[in-house]
Amino acid sequence: MKADPAVQRQLLELAKVDAELSRVTHRRRTLPELAEIEAGEKTVREKRDALVSVETASSDLDREIARQEKEVESVRARVDRDRKLLESGSIGAKQMTDVEHELQTLGRRQGALEDDLLELMEQREALGLDAQRTSAEVDKAVQEVQAAEGRRDEAFKDLDTTEARRKEDRAKLLPRFPEPLLKLYTRVYDHKGIGAALLRARRCGACQLELDRNTISEIKAAAEDSVVQCDNCGAILVRTLESGL
Repeated sequence: MKADPAVQRQLLELAKVDAELSRVTHRRRTLPELAEIEAGEKTVREKRDALVSVETASSDLDREIARQEKEVESVRARVDRDRKLLESGSIGAKQMTDVEHELQTLGRRQGALEDDLLELMEQREALGLDAQRTSAEVDKAVQEVQAAEGRRDEAFKDLDTTEARRKEDRAKLLPRFPEPLLKLYTRVYDHKGIGAALLRARRCGACQLELDRNTISEIKAAAEDSVVQCDNCGAILVRTLESGL
């Protein structure tokens, strides 16, 4: 393939633009904020699950407290009834003994129930504090995700601007190249990621391998308008005074 040496040198400009476009694409996929958002969203889910667990335990405990309070009130009502019965003086000695014994039993029962109720209420208070702490952790995790999303969006905005500019530069460059040369460049770029590179000091600027003597001799012998490629990576080798030929 033949192409004007000056046109071939302009392939370096196209390669530079394409390299920057590749960096933009890579940067878009590997922004640290993306991993931060993913990890943050996982944390939010975990914290919300923990909050639901605490709230469920609190709800169950509320029902148990309500049941316990009802039982305590029932015992207290029986104690009041028995005391009033004793104070009325309307019962016989045997019944009075029975009522007094029942009062003692009810007293012990009431004390045990009230102790259990106090313990339940302490547990409920602790769960309430856990719920407040976990809720605050959820809010913090959500804020961190939102902050990371904001940084991601700003980075994407900058990348979009850079990409648009480089695509505009690329569109201006393309008409400079004859179709066969551009097709070759595109084919190599699509396969290897670099379509053309400077041959500098007998080294391929794409794969960075130093060319052997036979290859260098062949390139030296080639006409200036001949399009030569690297035997290793296939990139179009652009020859200049830096090539060491």
